[in-house]
Amino acid sequence: MVVWGLIQAIFVMASIAIGYFVAEKAGHPVTIGALIGGIIGLAVIGIEFALRKASIKGIVTGTVGLILGLVVANLIVLILSFVGLSGNFLLVSFLNMVLGYLGLSIGVRKRDEMDLKIFSRRDSASQLPLGESPKILDTSVIIDGRIADIFKTGFVEGPIIVPRFILKELHYIADSPDPMRKNRGRRGLDMLNRMRKENGSLVKIYDIDFPGVKEVDAKLVRLAKQVGGKIITNDYNLNKVAEIEGIKVLNVNELANAVRPVVLPGEVISVQVIKEGKEHGQGVAYLDDGTMIVIDSGKDYIGQKVDVEVTTVLQTAAGRMIFGRIKGR
Repeated sequence: MVVWGLIQAIFVMASIAIGYFVAEKAGHPVTIGALIGGIIGLAVIGIEFALRKASIKGIVTGTVGLILGLVVANLIVLILSFVGLSGNFLLVSFLNMVLGYLGLSIGVRKRDEMDLKIFSRRDSASQLPLGESPKILDTSVIIDGRIADIFKTGFVEGPIIVPRFILKELHYIADSPDPMRKNRGRRGLDMLNRMRKENGSLVKIYDIDFPGVKEVDAKLVRLAKQVGGKIITNDYNLNKVAEIEGIKVLNVNELANAVRPVVLPGEVISVQVIKEGKEHGQGVAYLDDGTMIVIDSGKDYIGQKVDVEVTTVLQTAAGRMIFGRIKGR
């Protein structure tokens, strides 16, 4: 950085010197020439600094926009020449300045809406097989971990995409000073490593980002649209946003609810009463899949395994609840 700063300083001094000698040779005040040379040198460094932060795609689309703006401006000048106005220097300069600036601005601001495949950077492992619908993983479903087991069973077919910006978010969470967030981030990275080891050819790191989009959820939706893929998540908000945008979502929580064993009223199931329920005399037990069973008059059987006759099955937004009573009572 120090060396580069020295090079920039030399460049500015050289610009001042060139401005000085050009003004002297042209017979203009050398002070003004040196000042103009210095301003030009600083402007060039400023442009270089701005370009350093810009993406290659932004530079190219901005340049294309600038060129198109200048072309349109000069076409207008050509048309005006037929009415004798093209010789007006101020008008010509104004048209080139305004339309050139508008073209540059539109090109830079709309860069993410331009489908330039050459700028969708992908590593050699991230090329998508033709004819397949990729599944895109979000951060929450990777940390959750159930997707690894689901994918292993073959119910979800590949390819599986993990965008680079999701991987960065996992690293950020894993480096958090909060122990709970750190453990969640590390669990996500462990799950991702496990999936890549077990299904290396199908789990791909997709090296792409959308610099103009801040929210990770919005980036996932943009990526799903670009590759024609589906998003796998257990995030309720992302689920709704993606559905509004017309993106197909595979929600792990909905899958878990769908594959729970069917229990009908009148069936008898054997469970262990774990704790007291909210209402007087109730006991609470759980099935192996986590479904809660509320047992009428089950309080006296806490810690015991009992046969429960199912009376009611309710499906709520939070999941399924089963109500029953001790068999024979």
